[in-house]
Amino acid sequence: MSAPTTSRRAPSPAPVNPVAPPRTGPKSGTGALDWRLRFALLSVVWGFSFLLIKVGTEAFAPFQVALGRVLFGALALLAVLLVRRERLPRGRRTWGHLTVAALLLNTAPFSLFAYAEQTIPSSLAGICNATSPLWGMALSLVALSEDRPTRRRFAGLGLGFLGVLTVLGAWQGFAGIDGRGTALALLASLCYPIGWIYVRRTLAGTPGSPVALTGAQLMVSTLQLAAVSALFTSAPTAFPLWPVLAVAALGALGTGMALQMQYGLVTEVGPTTAQMVTYFIPVIATAAGVLVLGEQLHWNTPVGAAVVLAGAALTQSRPRRPA
Repeated sequence: MSAPTTSRRAPSPAPVNPVAPPRTGPKSGTGALDWRLRFALLSVVWGFSFLLIKVGTEAFAPFQVALGRVLFGALALLAVLLVRRERLPRGRRTWGHLTVAALLLNTAPFSLFAYAEQTIPSSLAGICNATSPLWGMALSLVALSEDRPTRRRFAGLGLGFLGVLTVLGAWQGFAGIDGRGTALALLASLCYPIGWIYVRRTLAGTPGSPVALTGAQLMVSTLQLAAVSALFTSAPTAFPLWPVLAVAALGALGTGMALQMQYGLVTEVGPTTAQMVTYFIPVIATAAGVLVLGEQLHWNTPVGAAVVLAGAALTQSRPRRPA
């Protein structure tokens, strides 16, 4: 669930904003308390997204869950643009790049996570999402010339890989883990850094606010998923209340409102602090899955998740330079 930025630092797995607002620095007093509350709320919203996906797939096909997600997210952001009287981006080139970005950052990962959660717990999906910074660091070493390999980053990659093996229980032959569902969740996490690298190369500096660009991107993703759903799924015969509410909340809150909150955090406290929300998402996702859905939790899941997050944090850290 995480948003790419145009900074040189490899971004964390948050939802989809092609252009990040400029940093203005943290505020003091009541403003500091205010951003901390919004930071906590954002962690909860994105952490609960995996639970909402699980509930949605109980009544709807995975492509339909993804479609509802981007549709309600697009409607939420378009409402913001209407209030602000902002226009959508213009130019065929920009819309062409947004089409690719929508496929990589919305259509593919949202669908893959929905398919994965048909056979794996929502908590495991949330932990797989936390591997996105590891994928991103590995890819950036190849695709982005400004990201140079260091011992610290290679150590973070190795530590993160060890954490994934711990979560999956490699020493017991991955017993009790659905390999296909886990592979789909990991593939979804890989889609995010690929999309971020593409965005950084093609959309960095594009005129327009992050809300306008992301709203347009979600509109394109809605069209993509509408076409795929029409081709490969049958129309729902019923609309149970809780799955419908779950999909609506997943889109309007987890994609629409959450992006708005993240933009504010990036502006107020900077991208580095705002991206730390990534490390709280698997914690919230695991707690929600266990407490609300009654999913089983074995010791290796939280331990492995902690190792994954430590590895991800290590790949994102940079050695301090002398003054």
